[in-house]
Amino acid sequence: MKNYTFKAKYKMTPAQIIVSYYFIAIAISVILLRLPGVHRPGVKVDFIDSLFTAVSAVSVTGLTTISIVDTYTIFGYIMLILILQLGGIGIMSLGTFIWLVVGRRIGLRERQLIMVDHNQSKMSGAVMLIKEIIKILLFIQLLGSIILTVYFTQYYDTFKQALLHGVFTSVSATTNAGFDITGESLVPYHHDYFVLIITSIMIVFGAIGFPVLIEVKEFLSNKNKNFRFSLFTKLTTLTYGALLVIGTVMIFLLELFNTLKDLPWHEKFFTAFFHSVSTRSAGLTTVDINMFNEGTNLFMSALMFIGASPSSVGGGIRTTTFALAILFLINFSRGKENIQIFNREIHLLDIYRAFAVFVLAILMVFAATIILSVSEPGVPVASLLFEITSAFGTCGMSLGVTENLSSFGKLVIMLLMFIGRVGLISFLFTLGGKRKITKYHYPKERVIIG
Repeated sequence: MKNYTFKAKYKMTPAQIIVSYYFIAIAISVILLRLPGVHRPGVKVDFIDSLFTAVSAVSVTGLTTISIVDTYTIFGYIMLILILQLGGIGIMSLGTFIWLVVGRRIGLRERQLIMVDHNQSKMSGAVMLIKEIIKILLFIQLLGSIILTVYFTQYYDTFKQALLHGVFTSVSATTNAGFDITGESLVPYHHDYFVLIITSIMIVFGAIGFPVLIEVKEFLSNKNKNFRFSLFTKLTTLTYGALLVIGTVMIFLLELFNTLKDLPWHEKFFTAFFHSVSTRSAGLTTVDINMFNEGTNLFMSALMFIGASPSSVGGGIRTTTFALAILFLINFSRGKENIQIFNREIHLLDIYRAFAVFVLAILMVFAATIILSVSEPGVPVASLLFEITSAFGTCGMSLGVTENLSSFGKLVIMLLMFIGRVGLISFLFTLGGKRKITKYHYPKERVIIG
């Protein structure tokens, strides 16, 4: 039996193995969230809600069908933190770290799985990548926890409460999970710019992509005098920064005569800035977003659809996919066949993948919107679209629709969160099976377009 299981595993593609590992992680998370002592006395949680919370935590989304603060004990919070680490750092990252600790050799198959889990194009340096990811993320979380815990002592009566909120907020922000134990996200701190800045920095570190952080660390160490930032880092940073600025400006303008109308200019800016940062994949909010107008929510839906960068804690189509689609359209309109940027030329295969992800993601969101509009009558389509893009982008912002969904609607949202976390390409490769190489070609013929 053991030999059969071993052979069956190795007949699976790396993408299929990764997806199956995430299914196992969800199953374990459900068990953890239903352990004795996890729920507050007298609180009963249906299995579908425990499953939803587990999927949301593993996918580091933050959408919930229950109130976290009213449902879980401190022990429950600790279980959530463990699950968020599992989802944020990644299944293969934690697995590889454990293997390294116990002295197990990391073989070719494990390196392939790491490559798939982190959207890498090559296996070389996979183990070193995992080591750096673990060190950087844990360092950011530790530093954030210390800073916020010390600062939160002015908000809470005991050091224990300050520590709990400091650690949970740090982990939630760094993993871009969007969970909170205040019951109001970051609304209690909406006047406190120090908390918002620290949280924003941790969100950016989690969402901008692990390879970017590793290259920045290498650059700052100044060990390699011939160091050069990769095209990925340049393109990702440029796109992330552009989306952050555009998001801030647009939210500011769209809400200038609405929720921001009576606020001082600096609070207007910080509200717009923080929500632009949070729509990358974090889901934390400083105001009640139900007060935003429909135009703002639709724009934020677009930001959540794009999501974070590849090889990060976030979901969505990813920033590089969006960047390549825009660059292709610009170059095509100018009559250019190739995409060139930063004195480099983009590989044709990457352009194909970007458009495949872009188109399939739009079709998936469109299909999910139609399905939920039928299964959830009475809910505005714009609100459904917001929840759907929040799930796919593993963001976690909500207009209060998710908690009132039917069991079928919750399953749809869970599927979107899962796909957003494992990545659309990995999910497609899981369905498609092993790659088939075409050994012949038919004569080419032109087709009228446009």
